[in-house]
Amino acid sequence: MKKVTLFQQVRDYLAKQGLLEMGMLLAVLGLVGSIWAFSEVADEVMDAETDHFDAVILRAFRVPGDLNTGIGPKWMPTVVGDLTALGGAAVLTLIVLIVLAFLLLRRKWGSAVLVLCASLGGALISTTLKGLFQRARPSVVPHLTEVTSMSFPSGHSMLSAVIYLTLGALLARTTKDRKVKAFFLFTALFITVMVGTTRVYLGVHFPTDVLAGWCAGTTWALLCVIIARWLQKKRVVEPPGESATPADG
Repeated sequence: MKKVTLFQQVRDYLAKQGLLEMGMLLAVLGLVGSIWAFSEVADEVMDAETDHFDAVILRAFRVPGDLNTGIGPKWMPTVVGDLTALGGAAVLTLIVLIVLAFLLLRRKWGSAVLVLCASLGGALISTTLKGLFQRARPSVVPHLTEVTSMSFPSGHSMLSAVIYLTLGALLARTTKDRKVKAFFLFTALFITVMVGTTRVYLGVHFPTDVLAGWCAGTTWALLCVIIARWLQKKRVVEPPGESATPADG
């Protein structure tokens, strides 16, 4: 009888669990990469190695000789203020509640629990990280909006990544059309990047705060996606297009 190596046993187990699919492997690689990136950024920030870089970028978003004024046309600060709200607690909470209501109406109980846990977990992690690092807000340029919490990592950037990337991934699994999948994912990515950029424009976050927020949010979003795919294989979470019970006619 042919001897089965430990490597083959592990590979067979992962294949049986659906963990060797290309999409799952890419998600795992992305998870590892985002954890590494966050660790590197956090280490550089704590050693004050990024101070010069942060200051240069912050000043680049202001009119030369007038740090109180952001670059661009007169209407730019108003537009940026509107766009940054897409990563605020009020807007994200509203989006999550709407998504939860839709999932419950479709009787996707497992998916609803997953979205709720992803959202609450992301918020808890963001608050915990801010408390651990205790980095003060930038003083390089005047703030163009009022803020009160700690700076590292950016909560707007992290929670945008958590909510929009998680929802984008879930929406992508509702279709087999690759163009539509790409549309959902790139839209989620675009909103996430846009929100983070507005935080730097407003002068309320260092660029490294935003970068760390993206990394931490992506880590949590990818972990949630991996768990969702695994639970779908186990039929704990409803696969795309299915409901826990038939809808009423």
